[in-house]
Amino acid sequence: MAEKSKLSDSCLRSIQGIRDTQDLLSGKWKIPIIGALYFNGKFRFMDLGRHIEGIAPKVLSKELKDLEMNHLVKRTVKDTMPITVEYELTPQGRSLKKVIEAMGEWGTDYRKAVLANS
Repeated sequence: MAEKSKLSDSCLRSIQGIRDTQDLLSGKWKIPIIGALYFNGKFRFMDLGRHIEGIAPKVLSKELKDLEMNHLVKRTVKDTMPITVEYELTPQGRSLKKVIEAMGEWGTDYRKAVLANS
């Protein structure tokens, strides 16, 4: 039986970092929400919901609460009539810039390659 090779500490740290990222950004909607806020800045709740095709208001509310709890999104209540609530990325959320841009580029390239081979 072959001996199992031990993973390096840097590899283990990277794997843990990947798991942490997956946990924070898991699900169908978190990355589109972060992308919309990254590319467009602040959004009111209903405007954000209209921007993300197919998301139900209840789901949007839950996902925004999760992102807020994890310090990726900031919720600001404006003292207007009626009350206005805006969402924007925090500095921690904006630090996902490279991830969001890389995913967009990779997805675009992948779609082109698949369509070219169809």
